[in-house]
Amino acid sequence: MTEHDEATDPDVEADAVPPQADELAFDVDDLPGGALAALEAVLMVADEPIPALRLATVLALPTARVEALLDELAAEYRGELGGRPRGFELRRAGEGWRIYSASPYADVVGRFVVDGQTARLTQAALETLAVIAYRQPVTRGQVSAVRGVNVDGVVRTLTARGLVAEIGTDPSSGAVLYATTGYFLERMGLSSLDELPPLAPYLPDIEGLEGVDQAIGDSR
Repeated sequence: MTEHDEATDPDVEADAVPPQADELAFDVDDLPGGALAALEAVLMVADEPIPALRLATVLALPTARVEALLDELAAEYRGELGGRPRGFELRRAGEGWRIYSASPYADVVGRFVVDGQTARLTQAALETLAVIAYRQPVTRGQVSAVRGVNVDGVVRTLTARGLVAEIGTDPSSGAVLYATTGYFLERMGLSSLDELPPLAPYLPDIEGLEGVDQAIGDSR
């Protein structure tokens, strides 16, 4: 097979060719620490989860290899490859990967990080966020019915923080429907809503709250 044939042969996996390799003036494997260290360097400056495909493009490596490197780093940080467990961990969040402080050290990190009261969610906001997370998509009226108080201001706060978003309207009442966002998953360190703790059985079914939106005029 000629070089031209290999480039056009549909049986040759596209992932076998490093993406944008011509844009790099060096090979990441030639750097100190190799591709693993290069991957760490990128992850350390990321302020949001980075998909493996994007990391592969940046490093000019096959996506399959980058995914294997990510799994290796995550295992190394957990101490599964012979070293000590680290104070940080690499995990999936949303649709990408990001380095976080390890959960066993949350109390220590909490003493260091001083956000101030204005940066923290109130108890009311946390309760409202929980109802939306477990019963989404929901309207403000339905959330108010569960909590027993008006949640308009709290929902506006959660929306401004990027934790929930409007996703449409209820076909029967015209009320705005809310659901959690990808940023919510990121902040919670979850890959999907399926990883939420089993709290939902303790909340009333949304079907049992039919009509509350018309009663309080919960529309846009």
